[in-house]
Amino acid sequence: MAQSTGHGENGDRDRSSEEAALSDRLGNLDQRLSEFRDRRAKTEQPAGDEEDTAARASAMALGFRLSSELVAGVAVGAGIGWGFDRLLSTSPFGFIVFLLLGFVAGVVNVVRSAGAGQNRRGGS
Repeated sequence: MAQSTGHGENGDRDRSSEEAALSDRLGNLDQRLSEFRDRRAKTEQPAGDEEDTAARASAMALGFRLSSELVAGVAVGAGIGWGFDRLLSTSPFGFIVFLLLGFVAGVVNVVRSAGAGQNRRGGS
């Protein structure tokens, strides 16, 4: 826009040709964007996306459930062991034994839950 206004009619023609070129480029860009969006819409399948999102949510829920079962088993075992140690003054042996038993119980629960989840998915 560094055109001086002293050129008169010649400056106006330059501007209008620039505007026309810019308008053509804008139209070309709009057309290419429309084609790209159409191709993208044809390749994407919204139903598949919803199923994929649901599958991810289900997998995350199962993961949180399994991890919470393991943590709960260890925490309950540690709590029972600590209680026995306080009652019987056998510190730290009760805590260690019940912590290990809680860990084993947590792992067993995780294996059971994971196996039940696999059987459910396989049967569907």
